[in-house]
Amino acid sequence: MTAAWAQARVVAGSVRVIEGEELLRSFQPSDGFGKVFCSSCGAHLFSTNPATDEIYSVRLGAFDGDPGIRPQYRQFVAFAAAWEQIPDDGLPRHDHSAQ
Repeated sequence: MTAAWAQARVVAGSVRVIEGEELLRSFQPSDGFGKVFCSSCGAHLFSTNPATDEIYSVRLGAFDGDPGIRPQYRQFVAFAAAWEQIPDDGLPRHDHSAQ
């Protein structure tokens, strides 16, 4: 099963944790990007590049307000649930990763 979250790629070094760093936990799969989450509430916060350990993308649910950006494409559409329609919004679609 593949889970997808709305996320934004970020420039290396442009994101810093200013509070609650002691609550962060991570999982580093052998073949992918690290997943960082809050050990208190379980929220997915960001992913890290395995080559550099830099923050690579931030989950948009980590923001308190509108982040001011909009989707540029939809990825992993081959794994979308049959009952969840992908919006016909004109965005490029990728069956797998757009990377």
